[in-house]
This record gives sequence, C-alpha cells and structure tokens, in this order.
Amino acid sequence: MSVPQPPEPIPGARLLFSLDPAVSHLNHGSFGAVPIGVQRAQQRLRDEMEANPLRFFTQGLVDRIAHTRRHLAGFLGADPDGSALVGNTTTGVAVVLQSLGLQSGDEVLSTDHGYGAVSLAIQRECRRTGAVSRVLPIPLAASDEQLVQIIRAGLRPGRTRVLVVDQLTSATAKLFPTAAIVGVAREHGVPVLVDAAHAPGMLSTTVASIGADFWVGNLHKWAYAPRGTALLAVAPQWRDRIEPLVVSWEQESGFPARVEWQATLDYTSWLAAPAGLFTLRSLGVDRVRAHNAALAAYGQWVVADALGVPPAQLPDPGGPEVSLRLIPLPAGLAATIDAARALQARIGERLAAEVAVMSWNGRGWLRLTGQVYNTADEYERLAARLPALLAQR
Repeated sequence: MSVPQPPEPIPGARLLFSLDPAVSHLNHGSFGAVPIGVQRAQQRLRDEMEANPLRFFTQGLVDRIAHTRRHLAGFLGADPDGSALVGNTTTGVAVVLQSLGLQSGDEVLSTDHGYGAVSLAIQRECRRTGAVSRVLPIPLAASDEQLVQIIRAGLRPGRTRVLVVDQLTSATAKLFPTAAIVGVAREHGVPVLVDAAHAPGMLSTTVASIGADFWVGNLHKWAYAPRGTALLAVAPQWRDRIEPLVVSWEQESGFPARVEWQATLDYTSWLAAPAGLFTLRSLGVDRVRAHNAALAAYGQWVVADALGVPPAQLPDPGGPEVSLRLIPLPAGLAATIDAARALQARIGERLAAEVAVMSWNGRGWLRLTGQVYNTADEYERLAARLPALLAQR
C-alpha cells in the first residue's frame, strides 16, 4: 500500500471560516462549519426578520422557501416538487417513519451501521405502533456484493415495511451501494429510506440516480449551509401520504409545503443555504471533494502509523470522494458510548484537537475528517501526541 500524500492547500480557504485557530478541527462530520460569508448572509436575513416580523412571516415567505428548495434540490439532483426542507436528517427520518402507517406485525429493517438517533427513532415508532425493529449485522470489511447479498437475504416480503440504510455511515465511515440496495429491495416490493446525512456536498451521486422511496441528507455538513438545513426527497407514490410532525397553516397545501411550514421557526438557515453552495462552487466542487478525501486519507495514515496500526487494518471507505476515515483504537479503549465520549473530550481538552471517537460493536474507533480549512501538520501534531495520551488509561 502506497503512503497517501497530503494535497496542496486551497489558497485562502482557511480564512473563509471563523474557527478557533488554536484548535485543530478534525471532526467536520459531526456539526460542520459555516463559512463567514454564509454566517453574514443569514444574519442579514435575521435583521430583515427582526426589522418587521409580521411582513417577513406573512408576505412571501412560503414562496421564498419554495425557491430555496428548488435551488438546493437542483444541486442534489432531486425533484424540487417531490422534496421538502427539514431541520436535519433525523427530523426527515421521523417524518417518514410516522407517515408509513406501521402496524403490529410489520417490520422495520436496518443495519448495525445505522446512526444512533435514527435507531432510537425506529425503536420509538415500533413501540408506538406495535411494529418490530430488526437489525442486520454487516461486517465492516464486507464488499459491496457481500453487503447487497446480506440485505437481500434479510428482506421479508410482506412483512418488511421499510428498509433503512445509510448512504455513508457515520459510525463506520462506510459507503453503502445504495442504488444496488434499492434495486434489490424493489424486486421484493420493499420501500427504502436512505439516511444520507453526509452525502450533500461530499458525494457527487445524485438523488435521482439512487431511486430510493425516501432520501434525506444534511446540507449543513459538507455543503456549508447554516445548521438546521436538510432536504427530504420522496418518490411520487408516497408524497400524498407524508405528514408533518407538527400540523400548521400549510397543512391543506399538501406535500412539501405542509412539511416545510412549521409556524414561527427561524427559516433563515434555509434561506441562507444557497450562499453555502455559492461558497462551495467558488472553491470548485470537484476540487474541494478531491482535496478533502486526500487529506482525510493522509490523516488516517499518519495517525494510524503513530499508533502502530498496519495499513491492512485500516477500513476502506469504499469510494474516492469519502472525507471520513476510521482508525482502530487499542483494544479496551472507547468500547462503550460513554467511554468514547469521555476519550473524545479528553483529546479535545489536552491535545486541542477536535475528533470523533466512536464505539461500534464493542470496539473503539477514531474518526477523522478532511476539510478545506485543515492542513497536513494538524494530523501530524495529533499523531505525535496521541499515543502518549492513550497510554494514560
């Protein structure tokens, strides 16, 4: 295995963000980072809202939201009329789950790579309706073909009411072959909900090319939108059945307005989201994707080398655009969620480095990301200091 080389920095990219320069921000995947220009665009919208709240909310806001949705959906390759803006991916998942009309005896099928909050949403809906949650274990090293076969074997036509899969997993940084999975599920008459929290901005795959019944992804991670911006795309046959979590004044307008209009929310994050796409396009979408993936690969290698992890033990993300990378931690470290959170906080406090520490299947993992504001020396500093901290158990 050849040693990954860090990419050349994108000139001026670091200055676009207001991040604390005393901290290495190596966990863009959790909450993103909003560029200064996007922050200012949102603040101008807030100033407009506060200057005349009545006018802002009652004169043209529904149309402005629809216009923004069309812009964002177009970037993602989704049908604007079959999409709705929501606060985040977990909100979109909850909207779909409670719109399915689950009943006793129905089954919600997912995998053990799923996001924790989504798993909790599935469990709650199953408790509420009498449905059953079933989780398929998928080996981390499974190939695309093996993964599809495991899911094919796990489907129970007539009982499995929905399959929930990740496009790119949060806990394991694994790219799933979602289009192939959707194809297999369709053969068995099972609808698919794709959790695409990390896809917008990072991955070039379009929503339409996946063909899922439901797809929901955040734009506030890799597409530089203000936090609280996500898109829920719904296939035509389901749109009339989608109900919001809270009923408000656009209920009779149908989907997507009934989902988007949630009374007196702060809609400025959505309205400012196109400024995030402008920033991404100004830097060069393909350039940013290639830079971030190469930097994450370099960070994975340099930290793994410092921890004595052989290259053969480093998980392959499964795609050239993936900007999330995993490194296995020494046995016994971060084996539980609480232990992982404690270690993550300790790394942040003592090493001035923000990382993600994950606990998956009883094993601790360090997750690193690459972003345009990062440089190779940040990963090198972490690599130089992390082994000593981990030795202090």
